[in-house]
Amino acid sequence: MTDISYEKLKNGVELCVTKEHRFGTDAFLLADYSDLRHKDRVCDLGTGCGIIPMLMEIKFSPKEIFCVDIQEQAIEQLKLSIEKSSANPDCTANLSKLHPICADLKELWDGTPLGQLDVVTCNPPYKAASCGIESELDAQKIARHEIMCGIDDVCRAADRLLKFGGKLCLCNRPERLADVISAMKANHIEPKTLRFVSKTPETAPWLFLIEGKKGSKPFMKVLPQLYINGENGFSDELMRIYGQEARQ
Repeated sequence: MTDISYEKLKNGVELCVTKEHRFGTDAFLLADYSDLRHKDRVCDLGTGCGIIPMLMEIKFSPKEIFCVDIQEQAIEQLKLSIEKSSANPDCTANLSKLHPICADLKELWDGTPLGQLDVVTCNPPYKAASCGIESELDAQKIARHEIMCGIDDVCRAADRLLKFGGKLCLCNRPERLADVISAMKANHIEPKTLRFVSKTPETAPWLFLIEGKKGSKPFMKVLPQLYINGENGFSDELMRIYGQEARQ
C-alpha cells in the first residue's frame, strides 16, 4: 500500500485511508441510520476501509461487528486502523469487537454466524456493471460498479445472516430504488422504512436509505427527507450525524 494517511474520528479512533479505499458522507448517513442497540450482533458487507463499523462502535457500541470485504487491501487497512487506534491512549472505543474478514459475500466465510445476526448493513456498488463510466482504479470499479457482486447478492447474503426479525440497512442512488426493493422482497426481507437524502429542499434526492426486516409483514413508512445543507453550511441534522454540536 502507498499514500496511506489516517483520518481522525471521535473517541481517539484513527482510520487508515488510501486512494483505493476511503469514504464519503453516505457512510456517516448509513451508520447513523442503522440505529443499533448495545446487544446487537452486526455485519457490514463490503466494508471497504471499515468506516461504517468504526462509526457504529463510536456511536452505538454494539456487542459484535463482522467487517467483510473481498478486497485484501481494504481488510489490511482496517487492521491497521484497529492497531493504531488501540495503541492510542486517548482511544475509548472497544475495537476488539470488530472482526475484519476477507471473504466473498456470495460465499461468506468459515464459521459464518448463519441466522444469528441482528443487523446487516451495506453501502453497495451503486452502478450496474455495464452502466456509466467505470472508475479507473480496480478497487474503485469494485466499490462503485456491480462487478464482484450485485444488490441481489447482498440481499441473499443478508437473508442467510439475519435471524428472524433482523434488519438490513442499505443506501443507494434513487434510480436503483426499484431494484433494491425487488431484491429485498425476493430474499424474505420486507422494506419497512425509506428516507431520501438531498442537498437542499430545492434539489432532487441523490441518495436513499432503506431498512428492511426479515420475515416481516408488508408495510413501509416513508420518513421525512434529510437535507445536507442548511442556511449557513451543513444542516443541523448532518452536523449531529457527523458528531458535532448543532449551531445555535
